[in-house]
Amino acid sequence: MLLVLGLGACKSTKAPSKATPTPKPSTSGTTPTTGIEEEIVGEPTAEPLVSEEVREELPEDLAVLNAAGYLEDVFFDTNLYDIKPEYRDALARNAAWLQQHRTIQILVEGHCDERNTREYNLALGERRAAAVRDYLIFLGVAPERLRTISYGEEKPFELGSGEESWKLNRRAHFVITGR
Repeated sequence: MLLVLGLGACKSTKAPSKATPTPKPSTSGTTPTTGIEEEIVGEPTAEPLVSEEVREELPEDLAVLNAAGYLEDVFFDTNLYDIKPEYRDALARNAAWLQQHRTIQILVEGHCDERNTREYNLALGERRAAAVRDYLIFLGVAPERLRTISYGEEKPFELGSGEESWKLNRRAHFVITGR
């Protein structure tokens, strides 16, 4: 008798399939429902479930963490601060990484090339940093994890006076400032 009870406790069951029901044609002239409303099981959790396999051990040292290149810079056209379509994917990858590492704090630096006045470049760099911050917030990154600063032309990535240097200096750069 104990053996039968013990085997019954170990029995595995298959999880029921969660296929989305096909809507039935409506003859009443009202909009059909999908039936998905009936499948909602509970409230969403505050933090998305991320498999432990996805989480990686990060270096403790912030300098090493920043040098590892986990976050991609975003580059801008001359005198503009709108995010170019080709950099939206990079920002989506940055946001996904930040969602997996919810304790990381970020400084978004706005940079410009050497053309225009110091004041103009500081203002433009701030608008670039703010545009990137706002896009990350739109993608789900908590605003309290993001700060911005503008360096204008003060900290060029590439020294030189020509388009090849200038296009590398018109950027938003990410610095991990805390864990």
